[in-house]
Amino acid sequence: MERDLISRLAHADHPIAAPLGDAAVTALLERALPRGDERLLDLGCGGGEWLLRALALAPGATAEGVDVSEAALDHARREAARRGLAERLTLHQTDAAGFVPGQPADVVFCVGATHAFGGLRQALAAARKVLAPGGRVVVGEGYWEREPSAAAVEVLGDLADLPTTVDTITADGWVPLYGHLSTRHELDDYEWNWTGSLAARSLDQPDVLATAAAHRDEWLRGYRDCFGFATLLLAPLS
Repeated sequence: MERDLISRLAHADHPIAAPLGDAAVTALLERALPRGDERLLDLGCGGGEWLLRALALAPGATAEGVDVSEAALDHARREAARRGLAERLTLHQTDAAGFVPGQPADVVFCVGATHAFGGLRQALAAARKVLAPGGRVVVGEGYWEREPSAAAVEVLGDLADLPTTVDTITADGWVPLYGHLSTRHELDDYEWNWTGSLAARSLDQPDVLATAAAHRDEWLRGYRDCFGFATLLLAPLS
């Protein structure tokens, strides 16, 4: 089974493709959209859930989403139509790193997608280029809560701890305005949904079941005890 479809199945029961619960997502959106008529842009939107929830919360807002996955964008289109939001959502199948919207965005999202740009600093640089004056960025990034094992680094890469992550952001000319650190419940709930949703829809496909089992093993034995996730609302310095 191709990677895009595996990701879609794995997120079927947890459409926010990051370890945040519904209350945390709503709190971040309410802070990011104070007017309710903002232009939104999600760089690496996946199935579009951040934008769909933002549009439902802010009836005057419009949104664009960018992703390379045709399957994810098709899902976003179906969900937008089902929720009556299709007229306010535009989707682009292209590389988010090189995307330039017709108009700058008031809020740029990049949650769990900084790897598509080569890292956190590069993702923030891309967001700055498409951000309107007075705009805000919502970025989500993993970090090490404690010293990782070699297995954790092999799976998730060379992350920093939380203070270093925030230092990187502020040194790059950004001011954190609000943030959410994913709780143990949110982190575990996300992983159980990822592995369980994929397995439940693939009981007759041994190769896909093996993919779910391998992911579960990497999580439980590799990074569960050392991985954290921060979602921050940022403003650029003048």
